[in-house]
Amino acid sequence: MKRKMGPIEDVKKQYVRMAIESGNAAHIARKVGVSTSTLGGWMKIYREEVDSEMREEGVSPLTESSTSDDLQKKYEKAMKLLGEKELEVAMLRDMFKKKLSD
Repeated sequence: MKRKMGPIEDVKKQYVRMAIESGNAAHIARKVGVSTSTLGGWMKIYREEVDSEMREEGVSPLTESSTSDDLQKKYEKAMKLLGEKELEVAMLRDMFKKKLSD
């Protein structure tokens, strides 16, 4: 069965990317409000695709040899992405509430 792609899958992939880039899936799971096993499942599904996108963009995950400047840049980018996704979720919730009240 072919998986339906849409905004929810985009959000999941973004969370997977944040986990890969940060090197700390448990922290990202707590930040976005999902269980570590849920995020781990999404990582199994989307890891190859996200890794490929990251290679195309020239983005690499953090390693032990990453500098503090690398860490700061990745942290700022992750927080920006998280903020964007939180805004999207809030907008979707608002639209859903309006739809229910109609």
